[in-house]
Amino acid sequence: MKYFLVAGEASGDLHASHLMQALRQQDPEAEFCFFGGSYMQSVDGKMLRHYKTLAYMGFIPVLLHARTILKGLAQCKEAIRTWQPDAVILVDYAGFNLKVARYVKQQGICPVFYYISPKIWAWKERRIKQIRKGVDRMFSILPFEVDYYERRHHYSISYVGNPTLDEVEQYKQQSPMELKKLLRLLHLSEDTRIISLLPGSRVQEIHDNLRRMLKAVQPLTEQGYSFAVCVAPGIDETIYHTISKEMGVHLSIVKDHTYDLLYHSYAALVTSGTATLEAGLFNVPQVVCYYMSCGKLVNLARRLFLRVRYISLVNLICNREVIPELVANDMTPRNVREHLLDVIEHREEILAGYTDMRKRLGDPGAPQHCAREIIAFMRKR
Repeated sequence: MKYFLVAGEASGDLHASHLMQALRQQDPEAEFCFFGGSYMQSVDGKMLRHYKTLAYMGFIPVLLHARTILKGLAQCKEAIRTWQPDAVILVDYAGFNLKVARYVKQQGICPVFYYISPKIWAWKERRIKQIRKGVDRMFSILPFEVDYYERRHHYSISYVGNPTLDEVEQYKQQSPMELKKLLRLLHLSEDTRIISLLPGSRVQEIHDNLRRMLKAVQPLTEQGYSFAVCVAPGIDETIYHTISKEMGVHLSIVKDHTYDLLYHSYAALVTSGTATLEAGLFNVPQVVCYYMSCGKLVNLARRLFLRVRYISLVNLICNREVIPELVANDMTPRNVREHLLDVIEHREEILAGYTDMRKRLGDPGAPQHCAREIIAFMRKR
């Protein structure tokens, strides 16, 4: 069968590549055409456009690049119309992908599957109307979403497991980098304890968060801690060097070693996102930090418009506060440092929360479960 996939950012590229591998295992004749990235390209098929040319987030960036995004959307629609796939698989990236879904259904081209549900339980709940009209089957990677969709919207979806769990388990089954080798790579002494700093995956996030993180942890060097950051995909590492140099703080910086860093970390400061789940799966006590300007206004808007109490995946999955979250004006260096020392002191309580999180996530195998359901749907059709 012919599969057309659309992934709009780095995590989607990774998750989509694993789904493509699972589809190929169960459908040896599978052909792929896609908007995506290097992970998907390494599997097989024809990449029509790299996600980096369309990966704009936030109102102002999207507005400034509207022409580029609209051209990309038109190209995607034309490619689907011309190639006539047996199935379209959309991966996260809701603003773009739900428009693609509507087009495919209006044209009656093929079934539309959605892997990694839009987070309508947090904001833009009205998107359920687009989902109903455009998506044949929704696949969730967060267990609480099933109850939300079915109870609130009477819309049936499938929880297939969480791909990050698969990726972390796969890493652990391989040969993780030895601590001594990592310390040499980071140019750190063997008697230090590593605090990982994960300040986000976008340039503005890194500028906003890393400075405050460094101010928070700088006094802890006297207590035997060192600090390290792994360069986010697609980000120029000079950004990290510039910030640390401006602040006069030594910061160890590595590339392509996020899991090695988390595997050997004593604690972490993490900007909200998949990284909070990854740190939890590696049993790293963490503080979630997400700075935004106009902090008081943001916190007010959060109470008024967000439909969830938490922003980190760990807390959302457990439906309680396992790890502290410091958002907007709550993210001050002093607050961050105090909460970091607190999670280190109460390490066992944090780890117990992570155990609960793993139980709720269930077994590994998300891409295989998703591929199996897609192929079963297609064969039944």
